[in-house]
Amino acid sequence: MKTLTQRVLRILRMPVVKYGVVLIIGVVFVGFLDENSIYAHLCNRERISELNDEIAFYESEYQRDQKRIHELQTNPKAMEKIARERYFMKAQDEDIFVLSDDEQPEKQKRLNHETVE
Repeated sequence: MKTLTQRVLRILRMPVVKYGVVLIIGVVFVGFLDENSIYAHLCNRERISELNDEIAFYESEYQRDQKRIHELQTNPKAMEKIARERYFMKAQDEDIFVLSDDEQPEKQKRLNHETVE
């Protein structure tokens, strides 16, 4: 047993082992524990990529909306179409019927049933 502990102590006293332990601790610290670690760097790169995708999406949405605004400002028929579709506006000589296949929520059905009784 003494020979085993003596061998382990002799191995630990070697300068190569000391440098190796310091090197491993340094790599662990720089790679994972520091706020500027390699892991944090990779996470930040991924987040930057996601944000660039989001920027591209919103730029395309912006361009689409700008085209639509230009169309609404220059074409009165487009404005009329929006008014009819979204706000159910109508001309003087026409009637509008709104048909819906949507089922009423259970709470709304109960409220309607209670008001009828």
